[in-house]
Amino acid sequence: MLAKVSSCALIGLEGTIVEVETDISAGLPSFTIVGLPDAAVQEARERVRAAIRNSGFTFPVKRIVANLAPADFKKAGPAYDLSIALAILISSEQLKADISQIVFLGELSLDGSLRHTSGILPMVALAYQNGYRDIIVPACDAREASLVEGANILPFNALKEITEYLQGDRPAPKVCEIKEDFKNITQTNYVDLSFIKGQENVKRALEVAAAGGHNMIMTGPPGSGKTMLARALVSILPPMTSAEALEVTKIYSIAGLLPPNTPLINNRPLRSPHYTISSAGLVGGGTFPKPGEISLSHRGVLFLDELPEFGHSLLELLRQPLEDKTVTISRAQGSVSFPANFMLVGAMNPCPCGFFGDNYKHCTCPPGLVTRYQRRISGPFLDRVDIVIDVPRIEYEKLSSDRLGESSEAVSRRVGKCRDIQLRRFATSKILSNAEMTPAEIRQFCMLEDAAQNLLRTATKQLFLSARAYHRILKLARTIADLENNDIIKSHHLAEAIQYRPRWQV
Repeated sequence: MLAKVSSCALIGLEGTIVEVETDISAGLPSFTIVGLPDAAVQEARERVRAAIRNSGFTFPVKRIVANLAPADFKKAGPAYDLSIALAILISSEQLKADISQIVFLGELSLDGSLRHTSGILPMVALAYQNGYRDIIVPACDAREASLVEGANILPFNALKEITEYLQGDRPAPKVCEIKEDFKNITQTNYVDLSFIKGQENVKRALEVAAAGGHNMIMTGPPGSGKTMLARALVSILPPMTSAEALEVTKIYSIAGLLPPNTPLINNRPLRSPHYTISSAGLVGGGTFPKPGEISLSHRGVLFLDELPEFGHSLLELLRQPLEDKTVTISRAQGSVSFPANFMLVGAMNPCPCGFFGDNYKHCTCPPGLVTRYQRRISGPFLDRVDIVIDVPRIEYEKLSSDRLGESSEAVSRRVGKCRDIQLRRFATSKILSNAEMTPAEIRQFCMLEDAAQNLLRTATKQLFLSARAYHRILKLARTIADLENNDIIKSHHLAEAIQYRPRWQV
């Protein structure tokens, strides 16, 4: 007898419905899974065999073939265990039920219980979009699955419970709504700006970067506070919208990094990979592509400490994602795209010893070595960075002072007002911040007064600005003007934007 059970497969953040077909026929006992399964899917044979037997059913001693259709792309992960087990029970006539409008998701333990399965949120969203009436998931993933509004989620703990429900011997389980419980979660593990002594000019640059979603590089001697300042950036970013939170949660769900007690990620992510990271770890990849650090930083901050140590090839990989806000990973089987709309924050020393240009400690590096060190950051890469700022050594008087600076909460309020202006400005498009503007939006919204027009003309000629750098200065000036609630970009807005350009030759 032939049985068909519906499940889901993920390809990047998108997916497709997978139909698990099972046929049981006479012949030598065997259990074969076809449809381009990976090792985890192939091992489902032993998990399903033990789960069926330990749930009180009989595993057929016949020739069993399970097909995962469509068969033209690879299936990965243990999410098909439940569908394969139910298809075998229906095909062997141990279970009779109408399951044509139900999608089954979940990994099976050997005792028949359901385990946590990565990627539940995007798979549930896919099933709901395809019009399925019910979606059965492991009970431990019910809170995550319930984030899809309108979907009828049925959480169960074991295969036995599901068969009893399908036969009408158990009432339908209920899943509580949990979205309201997480709307008011706030970031608590950040560095508050008030505890960072001095560096007022850098704090101003952080505020501008946060207000417009601009990329930033800080350069200065060791111990000047670059890392603390970068980690404080998250504290002044505005809260994520519900759509942003769901998008970030989907990425973490696919990567298997979603905390078990936090089904919805409300805090903007801050990722800080070490410079020994591989290219696949940074941009994503693998035989079955998974999101990398740049996608895990989506709608948040990617902090690269010791920026030149990442190496030329790794930094050049970031050029396309910084421009397009997505990353596409191509394999022989096809291409997968992940979102990568993040703020890049880099921190670096001006030279290998760290004291080039320092007023208090002499640099011991030969001039040629300093030049080679700074040239690890290429010109095209710097063209994609809006703010480059020096972080000087902090003087003793400021370090020893008991006076606290402006708090992150106060700065965050100004940033929030600036972001609100941008949301209203781009209400009819998918753009959320000034940093995402294309030349069309720049032409429409970056209106300059006459003095600012003359200043920009002079800066373009004397600083030999590229077209990309020209547009980035305008976007940065637009953010500075928004912080003052000005519709027209004035000359002092433009002058501040120009001063954030890199001062060293690359």
